[in-house]
Amino acid sequence: MSDMTIARFAASAGVGVETVRYYQRRGLMPTPRRPDGGVRRYDAGDVRRLRFIRQAQTAGFTLAQIAELLQLDSGHDHARARALAGSRIAALDARIAELEVARSALVRLTEACAGGEGGPCPIIAAFTGDPVA
Repeated sequence: MSDMTIARFAASAGVGVETVRYYQRRGLMPTPRRPDGGVRRYDAGDVRRLRFIRQAQTAGFTLAQIAELLQLDSGHDHARARALAGSRIAALDARIAELEVARSALVRLTEACAGGEGGPCPIIAAFTGDPVA
């Protein structure tokens, strides 16, 4: 996995070349030197870093938080990494609670809709703000 072009490097992590370039502009990924005017090459360490970025995004971290996590990786600041993860967990818990409320409301509306064929549909009425008879 060493000595890869940007196209192969990007593909190794399932991203596009422009995504790699974007991460480089944001300072998340280093931009390799161009040896004597040649083609930039990426190695296994770059792949590890790119995969880390993608996994952290999947967990919902912002790019700014990912940049901080990357800095913490070299400094071994477990307490700060734990605090960032705890903050992300709290945000996920809040979002899950919101989704559970929305799901419960939709279940009630679906049951109300199934309960009768006359009059306006309770689901449509709820989304348009119209009163249901």
